[in-house]
This record gives sequence, structure tokens and C-alpha cells, in this order.
Amino acid sequence: MFDVIWQNADALVVHKHAGVDFHTDAGAPGLFQQVKRQLNLTELYPVHRLDKVTSGLVLMAKTQTANRELCQQFAAGEVEKFYLALSAKKPAKKQGRVVGDMAPARRSAWKLLRSQENPARTAFISQAVSPGVRLQLVKPKTGKTHQIRVALKSVGAPILGDTLYGGAPADRVYLHAYQLAIVLKGQHYRWQSLPQTGELFLQAEFLQCMQALGSLDGLSWPGV
Repeated sequence: MFDVIWQNADALVVHKHAGVDFHTDAGAPGLFQQVKRQLNLTELYPVHRLDKVTSGLVLMAKTQTANRELCQQFAAGEVEKFYLALSAKKPAKKQGRVVGDMAPARRSAWKLLRSQENPARTAFISQAVSPGVRLQLVKPKTGKTHQIRVALKSVGAPILGDTLYGGAPADRVYLHAYQLAIVLKGQHYRWQSLPQTGELFLQAEFLQCMQALGSLDGLSWPGV
């Protein structure tokens, strides 16, 4: 269900496995409860969340003080978050940004609107990995529900396995929270964690591509 990446007295970071609910669902303990139970923690706070289909880095706070500080950073868009997604199609342009309000649609999906009253903001960079597979490097400025999935669909590059948003069927939804950077009590932290599951994520071509990229915050990102 998860692997502990890092922890101290104030917070912890885990690698969430794909297909795991964040909260308890139908009586089955979710990621948050499992972390709290397995690490024998009496106090734990969910700073942010990932969709069930998404794997990767999740940050949780161990104290109210740390939770308040970290939640304020997320709300202000000060936390650096970088995601990896694989698509079978090229986006309309090699890099760019998607900005717009989001609203509920049919079948528990969301849709992108033309309005920008309280918009989701997403930057992306696209590059080839292997024939028929493209890597979408994604930097969301906000944290709306299904934001990345909707953004990539809107530029013509739905995520592989994400059939809810027009992606081709695959062995998993190829979306992964790869890199996270925060400031806590004046100290800077940054973590990276590669995907652990998915045939395409485990291919040599993908791993070579990631090795060549290094840290994603060093890339020239479109402004959001």
C-alpha cells in the first residue's frame, strides 16, 4: 500500500501505490489510516491527497503546527509538485500551460471551463520516450480534483489507462507524483520517487529518459 520515504518529528513522506484509496472506503482502511496504524502514530494530518489511480509521493504532518504551516504553503501554491504521465498521443504543442475553472461532469468526471474565476493551473512539457509512448512532465500550480488528468485530455494527450478521460486501455493509469519540495521550519526539503509498477514505467527507455532529465525543477517551465 505504501513505502516510507522520509520522516522526522514534524512530518513524513510516503510513496503511495497505485490503486489505493487515500481515505477509508466501504470499511476498507485507506492510505491515511494505514500509515497512522502501521507507524503507531497518535497524531497525523493529511496535508494533501492523491487520486486512487495515482501513485507517488504524499506528505503528511505529525503535529498541528507543521500541518498549519504546510497547508498554508499548499494553499498559496508555494509547494513544488512535479508529476509524470504517459500518453499515446502528442499534445497540441510540445510545452505549454492549461488554465481554467473546473466543474463536475458525468460519471464522476470533471471538465475544464473557459472561465478563470478560480482556475486550475497546470504547466507541461512533452517528449518522446519510445514509439507510441510520450512522457508528459507536469507541474501543477494548484491542486484541483483530477486537474492533471483533465489538463492533458484538453491538449489532446489523455493519460494511458485513464479511460474516464479518453486514454487508451492499459495495465494502470500512468500518472505518478514524482517530485515534491517544501520548506518546513525554515529548512528546505526535496524528494523524488520513481514509479514502482506499470509495464511502461518499468521499461528501460523510460528509466533512461528519467536519468537524463535529473531534477525537474531545473527545466524551463512555462509560467502558470
